[in-house]
Amino acid sequence: MIPTGNCSRPKSRPSLASVLSSLVLAIVSGLTLGMSADTQPILRKIDYASIQGWSEDNHAAALQAFRRSCLEIVERGRAFRREVKFGGVRQQWSGVCKRVDEASQPRDFFEKNFTPLVVSDPARPEGMFTGYYEPEAPGSRTQSVGYPVPIYRKPDDLVAFDFAGQQETGLKYGRVIDGHPKPYSTRKEIEQGALARRGLEIVWLKDWADAFFIHIQGSGRIRLEDGSLVRLAYAAKSGQPYTGVGGLLADRGVFSREQMSMQATRSWMAKNYNAARQLMWENRSFIFFREVEVADPELGPPGAQQVALTPERSLAVDRSIWAFGTPVWLDTMTPSGADGSSQQFRHLLVAQDTGTAIRGHVRGDIFWGAGERAAFIAGHLKSPGKMIVLLPNDLAEQLLAAQ
Repeated sequence: MIPTGNCSRPKSRPSLASVLSSLVLAIVSGLTLGMSADTQPILRKIDYASIQGWSEDNHAAALQAFRRSCLEIVERGRAFRREVKFGGVRQQWSGVCKRVDEASQPRDFFEKNFTPLVVSDPARPEGMFTGYYEPEAPGSRTQSVGYPVPIYRKPDDLVAFDFAGQQETGLKYGRVIDGHPKPYSTRKEIEQGALARRGLEIVWLKDWADAFFIHIQGSGRIRLEDGSLVRLAYAAKSGQPYTGVGGLLADRGVFSREQMSMQATRSWMAKNYNAARQLMWENRSFIFFREVEVADPELGPPGAQQVALTPERSLAVDRSIWAFGTPVWLDTMTPSGADGSSQQFRHLLVAQDTGTAIRGHVRGDIFWGAGERAAFIAGHLKSPGKMIVLLPNDLAEQLLAAQ
């Protein structure tokens, strides 16, 4: 401790190096235990009676989504193979999951097995919530003049780099050429034929913009000419950096930040074909897909947890902070009309997905399903809000004690 004017001077003054070392240790320790640099706790316990809207929510719908997560946690538990800041260990979740099938009262199940914790983020105190959906586009199994745009499955030479490869390239994924890690092809290179004639095409689309927005959403439904449906789920990404094209358009004065939406971007692309192609290429990242069975058209494709997403109940989160399967209470505003009107959104969701742009403690991307309504809300949603996580009681107690 450095003495203040009201304290007596110590017998021996500590060296500057030791003072700095102590300060660094204190800061690092605080951050490690879930404290911000100004020592404010990130997690704060709250009681259920204090959660606005809690008693009115459809807890049965949230429990159905949580059950799907539990099946994955008990059977495989992929989320726990990497370090998750507030994820705890798999056993803390599987213990709760073993009781889920006995839950006859959904609200009671959550209240008895989980402790609600208000989440604060010193980097973004107001939080940020966006939306995504499952786009649909016309397509064909064969290439033609009318269907020139390929959707690719993951190529065999795309690999995850080890630590040394990541250090050398600055990327997590790429290819290995002559024993050396190298970046994978860019969006422009792939769309100009870098993967042609390798038999990687799943389907062919009419429009490059259709493919681009399926990439952005990470999934899609393709309506074939005979009326049948092909469902695409995320398989891999190229590892090249992601750039949001909406932000580029705003930076260049095409739209204001307030005017920006997915619909506005698509409209601009339709009117500016050549410029749109150049713009899309500025996002060097490229997504690869896999075809999955349409088992239940009311549900979405599998998210990163590899469970089917539930419209308005599945949430994409920062997976380095929250474990897949975490119940999350959101309190935010969502678009309700073309006139800019909005409505309150207070619901319990389950963390079942992630995304490149989803970073931070109070950051979430709500899955809205498919169709025009889902596209409208997802395209316009960008709202601050509050986030309360429900963590297993023993994990919550452990994390609170560490703060």
